[in-house]
Amino acid sequence: MAQPGPDIAKLPFEAALAELETIVDKLEKGAVALEDSIALYERGEALKAHCDRLLANAQMRIEKIALNAEGKPKGVAPLDGE
Repeated sequence: MAQPGPDIAKLPFEAALAELETIVDKLEKGAVALEDSIALYERGEALKAHCDRLLANAQMRIEKIALNAEGKPKGVAPLDGE
């Protein structure tokens, strides 16, 4: 049976995406036992959800960039509206 990887919540986006790509590759090749495939699929789902959350947070930060009168970035506004 496959060993669980590092705690997903602590992974940066790039590491989570790389692990997700590795899982997809293994599953597509079909050379993994059924139980391992299920475990990999479940971890892949969790990694995808984590990546989605990180991307949503990044998008919110980008949308909060404040522009000056010329339309150029002058800083960022806090996410909580303070």
